[in-house]
Amino acid sequence: MRIVAFLISTVITGTLIFALNKRWGTVPALGRFLSPQCGFWQAGEASGEALDEDFQFAELKGKVSVYLDERLVPHVFADKDDDAYFVQGFLHAKYRLWQMDFQTRYAAGRLSEVLSDPRLVNVDRLQRRMGMVYAAEIMVKEMEKDPTTKAMLDAYTAGVNRYIQTVTEASLPFEFKLLGYKPEPWSNLKIALFIKLMSADLAGLSYAKDLQFTNMKSVFSLQDMDLLFPQISDSSKPIIPAGTAFAPPAVQPVPPANLDSLYYGNDTTVNPVQVPKPVDIKGSNNWAVSGSKTASGSPILCNDPHLRLSLPSIWYEMQIHTPTMNAYGATFPSIPGVVIGFNDNVAFGFTNAGRDVIDYYRIRFRDESRREYWYNGQWKACQMRVEEIKKRDGSTVTDTIAYTVFGPVLYDKTFTNGDSTITTALAMRWTAHDPSNEALTWYKLDRAKDYADYEEAIKFFSAPGQNMLFASKSGDIAIRQQGRFPLRWKGQGVYVMPGEDSTFNWQGWIPQEENPHVLNPAQGFLQSANQRPVDSTYPYFIPGDYFTPRGVSAYNHLDTMQRVTPQDMMKLQYDVYSSMAADAVPFLLKHVEENYLNSDELRYIRDLKNWDFRVTTTTRGATIYQAWFDSLEKVIWSDEFAQVKKTVAYPVEQTFFEILARDSAFHFIDNINTPQVETLNQQVTTAFKMAAEALAKEEAQNGLVWWKHKGSMIQHLLRDAVPALGRLNVEAPGWGNVLNAFGKTSGPSWRMIVHLTPETEAYGIYPAGQSGNPGSKFYDNFIDDWVAGKYYRLWVMKESEAADKRIIGKLTFTKA
Repeated sequence: MRIVAFLISTVITGTLIFALNKRWGTVPALGRFLSPQCGFWQAGEASGEALDEDFQFAELKGKVSVYLDERLVPHVFADKDDDAYFVQGFLHAKYRLWQMDFQTRYAAGRLSEVLSDPRLVNVDRLQRRMGMVYAAEIMVKEMEKDPTTKAMLDAYTAGVNRYIQTVTEASLPFEFKLLGYKPEPWSNLKIALFIKLMSADLAGLSYAKDLQFTNMKSVFSLQDMDLLFPQISDSSKPIIPAGTAFAPPAVQPVPPANLDSLYYGNDTTVNPVQVPKPVDIKGSNNWAVSGSKTASGSPILCNDPHLRLSLPSIWYEMQIHTPTMNAYGATFPSIPGVVIGFNDNVAFGFTNAGRDVIDYYRIRFRDESRREYWYNGQWKACQMRVEEIKKRDGSTVTDTIAYTVFGPVLYDKTFTNGDSTITTALAMRWTAHDPSNEALTWYKLDRAKDYADYEEAIKFFSAPGQNMLFASKSGDIAIRQQGRFPLRWKGQGVYVMPGEDSTFNWQGWIPQEENPHVLNPAQGFLQSANQRPVDSTYPYFIPGDYFTPRGVSAYNHLDTMQRVTPQDMMKLQYDVYSSMAADAVPFLLKHVEENYLNSDELRYIRDLKNWDFRVTTTTRGATIYQAWFDSLEKVIWSDEFAQVKKTVAYPVEQTFFEILARDSAFHFIDNINTPQVETLNQQVTTAFKMAAEALAKEEAQNGLVWWKHKGSMIQHLLRDAVPALGRLNVEAPGWGNVLNAFGKTSGPSWRMIVHLTPETEAYGIYPAGQSGNPGSKFYDNFIDDWVAGKYYRLWVMKESEAADKRIIGKLTFTKA
């Protein structure tokens, strides 16, 4: 009996050992994951844990001292620039290694290697079809041509890899243990991949409407398309002050002679394409006020880039001091330098330009092999790139991508992104595929002393297009919309173009010196919030996905403000007044027929009449307005737009109301599915009654409180897979069309205010924490203050202040 019992216990023990050390689907290997020695328990950090450490590395040329302040912000003091970038890479990896690994895997189309979700194969294929690695490879070659950039990248990469070499199984970041894999070595290619990831996020598929517009062109007239999607809004406040004189264009593109038949006709050879809809369009605000409008007489620069909010945050705050620079601000874990911030002389910030820098070309392959395509009267060989997507289960999916003179073929019969009806082959022309060295821009901005240095720095920036704001202690304020923008004839790139010859190719680039820009405007301030940069007198065609309301709000406030202080700027960044609602609600109330409303519906009308147009946390007015607008969109557009096969683009909110205000007999108002002709009043009333029905149900659940209606969240990068590691249902004000643009998943990712007084006065905050470790008290400790509109004073430390009580740890790096 003892032998039987022994055999049974042996089998059970063996089974448990096998089971606990094997990953089962999405469940990690529980033996290692639960192990007290090396499992997830190691992520916990003891309160008051000593943060002092000494390191000796052969890669260093001198000494580096890093002082960690009470918010875990590192203040890096290095004798050599290369050592500073080495230590920056080390610190990024120490606090954000999994984030860096995950984001660059996503960029490269490699998520299937570490996650088991079968849907990710299409995600990975899309990234590869967009040519993300291809673009990054081109970028690395370009960056490494420049000795300064190469030295910076090599030092940063060496620092990341040195930290990776110190990681033990016990000290692996939590997510590696959860997913059951280990980090791989860092490289300069991964730096480029991250830059391309940001380019795709800020100017990628969401901003190029060619495919949606081509779908719609088969139903709507060109006149309707121009009306629904105008280049200039009636109420826009352009970034470059209206009335600015522009020089005659140095070059002008020539449209094709056969333009109408090949481009504007109803092209039935282009298959409608189903395009994924973006969850939250990324935006941003920035503005600068000259000394003539401030209480101190010194300029103030403000920036709050709106990105998808996540834990860990996309940003990591730090100061870097060397003999050539003293830069402070927000950095990207994955690339060297300070990205948005200031130094001892200047401050700089960015907002997204929203310019369309992707065009699509219809490709005619010779046969099913896709190895040749018709171009300029002959069959031209494609460059075939074989992509192997390794899956978590050990299998491999192979995708062969054809590259043309335009770029990679994104969609064809072999890749439809889930849309089995696609038969048209579409190649993607994207500025991010061209050689560029954006890293050199940040290197030079971190050391800039004046406007001339700023101009020199930003000329290296090609993609994504950005509104680059500048202010200096010498009193200058300036902004330039910077990027490498195609020279297009009017209308080029709005729809899918023929790709059978060079007729529709881009004809060059808008000259750098003619990109929209201004220095020290007479109005005493500058602002950008993703709106069109210029008025109608600008001589170039610049299609894009522009946004109006926030720019209107910023302009209206800044125009009237005097004796401005940093505290005024804090209030303005947190402002929730909706200029859009202030225009739209009176219009809607004018056209609703109240005699057709019941008592409950009239109660909602009274709420709207009493609303002050501020999108606060507890307001009911914002909820009612948004529900009414959503219903009106359906009532006005759904009948005509239903005729379009596949994805469409709706006119933006501002355009929608401007059209209705100009023309109450606008033909889209009528419901084409009914025999009678509906009026604007009837449709506005119908939409309100639809909204009221939904509002009544919602009111019973949450009282129509705005923050509950919008459902804002700050998710972990793994999103729904680990909801407990994020912040769900964040009780916060704001919306995408107000200055405090906290929507559902996107919002102000780094609020920064820099007062360029002789001793710099700066403030900032972002909604997360410095550490990427969920077990750390520094993981999400900024969020509550960020929601409340608070700021932290940004301490530009001097090394002589090493004994300051704000210092909670010191890391010393010396040469081995």
